[in-house]
Amino acid sequence: MSGNEGFALTRRDWLAAGGVALLAGAPALAGTPTGSGATQPIRLDLNENAFGPSPKVGRAIAAHLRGLERYVGQSEVDALVGQIAALERVSPEQVVIGEVLEPLGLYLARQRPGGGNFVYSSPGYTALIDAGAPLGGIGIAVPLNERLENDLPALARAVDDRTLAVSLVNPHNPSGTINDRDALDSFIRDISKRTLVIVDEAYLEYDDLAQRSAIRLAREGANVLVFRTLAKIYGLAGLSIGYAVAPASLAQALRAAGIGAPHSLSRLALVAASAALGDQAHLRDIRARTAAERTRLTRVLDSLSLEHTDSKANFIFFRSPHVTDLRGRLAAAGIEVGRAFPPLSEWIRITVGLPRENEAVIAVLNGLHG
Repeated sequence: MSGNEGFALTRRDWLAAGGVALLAGAPALAGTPTGSGATQPIRLDLNENAFGPSPKVGRAIAAHLRGLERYVGQSEVDALVGQIAALERVSPEQVVIGEVLEPLGLYLARQRPGGGNFVYSSPGYTALIDAGAPLGGIGIAVPLNERLENDLPALARAVDDRTLAVSLVNPHNPSGTINDRDALDSFIRDISKRTLVIVDEAYLEYDDLAQRSAIRLAREGANVLVFRTLAKIYGLAGLSIGYAVAPASLAQALRAAGIGAPHSLSRLALVAASAALGDQAHLRDIRARTAAERTRLTRVLDSLSLEHTDSKANFIFFRSPHVTDLRGRLAAAGIEVGRAFPPLSEWIRITVGLPRENEAVIAVLNGLHG
């Protein structure tokens, strides 16, 4: 037997190891006993898609298990780039593959000796800003407005001649709010003449993507980079794959810096992304099921007179006058929820889960606030 034969993984071996659940697109059964007698927590903290990816994802991964000893080739990356370009109706030269926000933060910070600044909404998702900090990138935090939306006028006032980029998340995280489309379009058109505008649309597939996406402005040639992750509605959080649509010159520079290079990507992530993007019917189903569960949760919040945002994402964000007690009761029930987001420390973000997981949340809410 050769040195590699003892480690060959047949499809039967893989299925026995748990591939059946993946092929079926089955979500993990949180909140139920495990073989060891312990109970899995109900994970409603990281805004994952509790319903799971398209069943086509598991089949695509199974079909590509052989050949993992080979490096990813450029043609494999190009195939996914072409698929995304067709889906988004942009040129392939505008597409960069990968979870690009952190390497983008490093890249931008390198462009100005001593660093520059990133203007962003706070509290918010700061991966890009944090990545640029070691190279001198400074975050300029702009508080959300009274509706907990991106405060576009205040963000515009914060831009100066050292601004490397304005970073927006729409729908915002942790509030789930969206900006008015016309106001956001006007903001991007104006600010992109002064600096790069980055729009993280991680959750926009849960709302009216076609009408709101800033990719519409990227098609027009605006200086805007739009980031999409497949970790949310597509259910690929464990595979770390996404993409950016940017001006062709910026996309070329990012690729020249090694972002989206074949050696930085996983073949299984690439084929999973292709399968997920190719099943838009599954996306629409997840969007509808999530919206129904989100509505159920917000109705409970309304019945308990708990202030909440108008979230368009796959999570709710609400204020509890007994936040410490509520967090303790949720933890005691085995429910993991989002971290605190100062200065909104009385607010809690809870991911929309499976129906029975949401029932567990509702029981805790009613037990404390009912």
